[in-house]
Amino acid sequence: MKLNDKLKELDSYPFHMPGHKRNRDFGIIGADIDITEIEGFDNLHKPEAILSELEKRTAKIFKSKKSILSVNGSTCCILSAISAVCKKGDTIIIARNCHKSVYNACFINELNTVYAEPEFCPELGIYTKITQATIDSAIKNNPTAKAIVITSPTYEGTVSEINADIAIIIDAAHGSHFGFAEFLPSQAQGDIVIHSLHKTLPSLTQTAVIHIHNEKYAEPVKKYMDIFESSSPSYILLASIEKCIDFLENSQDAFHRYEMLLNGFYQKLKTIKNIEVFRNDDPTRIIVYAKGYSGAELSAHLRQNGIEPEGCGINYVILISTVCDTEKSFEILIRALSSLELREKQAAYFNKISLPEKKYNTFEIESTVQTLFKNSAGKISGEYVFAYPPGVPIITPGEIISNDVIGYIEKSIKKGVNIISDSNLLPHSILTKYD
Repeated sequence: MKLNDKLKELDSYPFHMPGHKRNRDFGIIGADIDITEIEGFDNLHKPEAILSELEKRTAKIFKSKKSILSVNGSTCCILSAISAVCKKGDTIIIARNCHKSVYNACFINELNTVYAEPEFCPELGIYTKITQATIDSAIKNNPTAKAIVITSPTYEGTVSEINADIAIIIDAAHGSHFGFAEFLPSQAQGDIVIHSLHKTLPSLTQTAVIHIHNEKYAEPVKKYMDIFESSSPSYILLASIEKCIDFLENSQDAFHRYEMLLNGFYQKLKTIKNIEVFRNDDPTRIIVYAKGYSGAELSAHLRQNGIEPEGCGINYVILISTVCDTEKSFEILIRALSSLELREKQAAYFNKISLPEKKYNTFEIESTVQTLFKNSAGKISGEYVFAYPPGVPIITPGEIISNDVIGYIEKSIKKGVNIISDSNLLPHSILTKYD
């Protein structure tokens, strides 16, 4: 019997956690199937029955040696993967456009981080793919490195494919739908691959999976998943994962329908004069921009027309489509984009921002002082500054703050991009290393 079926049959009175006792009088959505590790429902930290079977089905559908479920999102998986392959003080190579959770894992493990810089798109001012040549150079210059971490696909839908003789960890959080139809890119290939099911598949927020393709990492990854994963994993989220796997096992027709909808959408988009599309590797990740409009202005227009976008950059908007969208979904989007008023201003192009010079590892910044942001050039950053979403640092603790970075952050804030710092002192101040 499957988890969802067993949850429907709950009939014993719960003299156990959680405290709501499945009492409907309190109006808590989902409480009727919210349980703890009671008899017959297995234990995510030691799966032997229903959850063990679910993990085996997940591994089969994603073609991995072992798959471990996460109800703490991809962040838990990233922390576990890096902790599993590196020891304190090791050197690790990470793509500069990695998610903040990668940097946090390096901080926790006190790793010597070396950045590999991806290619740059001046059209949108974003990092794209990372090349094999860049990886080869980073390994040659850092022969003691224990692992490489890259993001593929990126938040904007760019895919990278690399090879190496050391552990490859791929943050494929936004690519869990890959490989399930011919029009989609193939699934990521690495020693450890991480997927956020909830980002692009029918599953609830915080559901993710870490796939081990190199069996020698299975035991250490499991060890650290048990450390970072909640000791009270949500059965609501686990049931959601099971439904997602049920879907993927019989999803061919659904993805075929989805492909037809996307093809129709892109054909109609060509008729809208003011809208440009950034062509990436993932056709489901829709990146649009319009001449004369900032990303924030375009986002506001979409909201006024009943659409909430995923996020925006200085001059573009990110729209996430999935196999769960309908014909009506795309019709609403086309109408909203068609109603955008024409402007004559030309699209902006961005000069590549020089990668900030790294002077210290994050864990070496022991104390900080508050500094006026406009006067911070030349100082060492004591905190992360990033656009959220997606959470990729613009500057990290230990990097020298440059005038280029100051200008980019100020321009982003002015254009309505959601820029966040750890201290929440921006745009007025930033934390810098205390000398």
